[in-house]
Amino acid sequence: MKLTMDQINACSREQFVERLGTIFEYSPWVAASVYHAVPFADIEALHAAMINVVRESRVEAIVDLFRAHPDLGTRLAVGEYSAKEQQGAGLNQLSAEEYERFYGLNQTYVKTFGFPFIFAVKGKTKEDILAAMETRIWNSSSEEAEQALLEIEKISGFRLRELLID
Repeated sequence: MKLTMDQINACSREQFVERLGTIFEYSPWVAASVYHAVPFADIEALHAAMINVVRESRVEAIVDLFRAHPDLGTRLAVGEYSAKEQQGAGLNQLSAEEYERFYGLNQTYVKTFGFPFIFAVKGKTKEDILAAMETRIWNSSSEEAEQALLEIEKISGFRLRELLID
């Protein structure tokens, strides 16, 4: 059931974090950090505040947020939002060969950057995701950290719009 902005704005701090704490992968601290700014005019204002909190956080907190994301195409249990998003991209139906390709790229990516490959998979195919992985593996660390933040911005925006009625 979708919530309205009025319902979100009327939440106690505990309710606010409970309802919005999963928007950023296993990082309820983002929702907790913006609660002081209630009421929000609309989804965009709420999202902008959340993104601002992330971007202004210590590097360690941002890296922890990156590391909270699952590998794409993993066969391990993932959060509800991630599972649904990966299913939509067909990552739950990989052939053995495709799974090995994703697994190898994920391993190389983590070794290179120290966190999982982050990509807003909504509306994308497994081919789109593989192409992005193969391209981004050559980015510099700073380029990839910025790209990961941009992808998290997209992912969290999709999730908020799925949860809330503007």
